[in-house]
Amino acid sequence: MSVQTKQLEERVHPMEKLLRMDRIPHIWCPTCGLGTTITALAAAIDQMKLDYDNIAVVSGIGCTGRVAGYMKVDSFHTTHGRSIPFAVGLSIAKPKTKVIVFSGDGDLISIGGNHFIHTARRNMDITVICVNNFIYAMTGGQVAPTTPLTAKSATSPYGCYEHPFNLPLLAASSGASYVARWTALHIRRLTTALKEAISKKGFSFVEVIAPCSTLYARLNKLGSGLDLMKFYHDNSEIKHGADLKDVDIEFQSKITVGKFVDIEKPTYLECLNANNKRVFGDKYQPYGG
Repeated sequence: MSVQTKQLEERVHPMEKLLRMDRIPHIWCPTCGLGTTITALAAAIDQMKLDYDNIAVVSGIGCTGRVAGYMKVDSFHTTHGRSIPFAVGLSIAKPKTKVIVFSGDGDLISIGGNHFIHTARRNMDITVICVNNFIYAMTGGQVAPTTPLTAKSATSPYGCYEHPFNLPLLAASSGASYVARWTALHIRRLTTALKEAISKKGFSFVEVIAPCSTLYARLNKLGSGLDLMKFYHDNSEIKHGADLKDVDIEFQSKITVGKFVDIEKPTYLECLNANNKRVFGDKYQPYGG
């Protein structure tokens, strides 16, 4: 064995500290945006120098739901639409743990939509990362609650006629303390947003617009995932603090990205402790330390 070959074999992958390398290569399609998104999360955690023993990643069902299985921290692959309530239970049981939900638009906003709005309303101390590729990608390409009007899917072959959710507006109006949106192209800005979201006290939400080259791009004749990334480059408009009523995403139109909400408000546990302190006085021992 040559010295050069030995050196190559001994090199450590820069993400090996946070990814289960025995499960690589991953299952995602070439040019899918999930690879760069999980890279941003790993970079954020590494740059924050967080204790890996006090991080938990929770995901649901779908392409994005497979993320938990690749993270080398406490990770939980839950049932469809139930990633947020699972994360809530974990956060309440272990308040000092950084609980991160990493799932897709179908899992979080369709079957999991009720959990999403009420967890934001309660301002639970969790971070939710929603990778939005506008379609149910793992199960055949059905129309999703984020599919833009006129976009085609397996169940809307003549174009979607249902109004999609505006996810930043939904999160903010439900009570989130932090709301941002970036694309899978904005890797450095996304990494910064994830650091801010994870550091934020309360319910923080980051939407990531990502290409699905196998289904969404093919069904809508948009080219490859690389073509979609080029589209993000040419059509993303950074507007921090934008009026969220104006950040809807239309089919192949401008995408407003940026940090939209960053406020301070009491978390669920802080409200619980304050109320119980008022009711029981000095006899009450605050929950969560």
